[in-house]
Amino acid sequence: MSLKTLGAKIFAKIIHLQTQKWAKNPVATQQKVFNQLLAAAKGTRFGQEHDFYKINTYADFAAKVPVRDYEGLKTYVDRVVHGEEDVLWPGKPLYFAKTSGTTSGAKYIPLTAESMPYHITAARNAILSYIHETGNAGFVDGKMIFLQGSPELDEKHGIKFGRLSGIVAHFVPAYLQKNRMPSWETNVIDDWETKVDAIVAETINEDMAVISGIPSWVQMYFEKLRQKGGRPVGDIFKNFNLFIYGGVNYEPYRARFESLIGRRVDSIELFPASEGFFAYQDSQTEPGMLLLLNAGIFYEFIKADEFFTNNPRRYTIGEVELGVNYALIISTNAGLWAYNIGDTVAFTSLAPYRVVVTGRIKHYISAFGEHVIGKEVESALKEAMEGTEVSVNEFTVAPQINPESGLPYHEWLIEFGNEPNDLDAFALKIDAAMRKQNVYYDDLIVGNVLRTVVITNVATNGFQDYMKSIGKLGGQNKLPRLSNDRKIADYFKY
Repeated sequence: MSLKTLGAKIFAKIIHLQTQKWAKNPVATQQKVFNQLLAAAKGTRFGQEHDFYKINTYADFAAKVPVRDYEGLKTYVDRVVHGEEDVLWPGKPLYFAKTSGTTSGAKYIPLTAESMPYHITAARNAILSYIHETGNAGFVDGKMIFLQGSPELDEKHGIKFGRLSGIVAHFVPAYLQKNRMPSWETNVIDDWETKVDAIVAETINEDMAVISGIPSWVQMYFEKLRQKGGRPVGDIFKNFNLFIYGGVNYEPYRARFESLIGRRVDSIELFPASEGFFAYQDSQTEPGMLLLLNAGIFYEFIKADEFFTNNPRRYTIGEVELGVNYALIISTNAGLWAYNIGDTVAFTSLAPYRVVVTGRIKHYISAFGEHVIGKEVESALKEAMEGTEVSVNEFTVAPQINPESGLPYHEWLIEFGNEPNDLDAFALKIDAAMRKQNVYYDDLIVGNVLRTVVITNVATNGFQDYMKSIGKLGGQNKLPRLSNDRKIADYFKY
């Protein structure tokens, strides 16, 4: 055992004990964060306009600070972008993470001196939690790769702008820099396909032990590796035993990954976003990710099926229930207040508090009142694939309201890695799994309002071509699992 491995195990135990301390006191931990956030921001423009100095309880806060999305907070953010100080948080942010918006174009999410360290320590603690639980620490002596955006940053009004993954690259601890790949020169390549080719060339002869990134883009890297190396990724990288991912559910990709790798590897799921690092997988045996209650973020939750009603109830950590789909609302030490990040979660455990990401509050299918969410389509596909050789590269689901003939249906656009022998039978398995999960969908099938699932085969690399066509190939960009319109589906009709 190397000194580095021994040190990692000792450090992992220390962090585990620290984590247990706050995880066992969730309500008190969140109350402390709540008090600290309000005290720090009382003198800001936002704090003054929302009477922070009069807020003594959470009920006061909920009464004075409405839930907003980026559009609702945009006037404040714009003032910070233009150099104004003390608007949402004291002083100026260190960075703005630039993300893709919808109605507002690009979104600029502030990262402050107070919030930035939590992005780094959360990622570190996820790895240390894995080491503590499993005892596996040998990978710290191998090479690590993080597929991410360019670390090159712009600057305006004394604030640096860039992609979150590129910003985080500037904070990789010194003890990891020696083992970290790819090189700076490769990381700054803008074109994603060119960048992945360069990463393959740079890493194929290295001892890669840890690989991290969004599954869909890591899959692209693995396919190119296997093509160039002529053998499974697990043979190219003999000591590769840990995959770290976030952004999307790994399960739809797992079969294809294991085929490309040639064996199963351990994985750690993360729940990071520009707005904060919310959770990480702390157990290889228990479902869900540990919600980080001491990370400068105060959480509120709104039941997803009540979210679009007038004045829905907001719940705090001590009030949530298992298995309920909640919209995640945050207030942070980067100056986001009662902010709807757009993600929905469900709790898998209340001691400690663990969550799974169930989808996006605006990404659903409810063309007929069925309100199908991302978690349901992912679970249905996983169930249909169980016990088969079928693998899926990528997929999305859309309603077909006006078919040329017959009843409307849900269209599943799937790019198979290994196609089922009987596509119709596979579609029926998906449909049966959907009906078990969603009673509204089942009622529509039984009532002959909808016909069963229809699968459309998407050609190899079809979804990559789609993402490229809209300027979102690679990086942190993700294909929506489902949508209530046919913007994506109709791309494949022409």
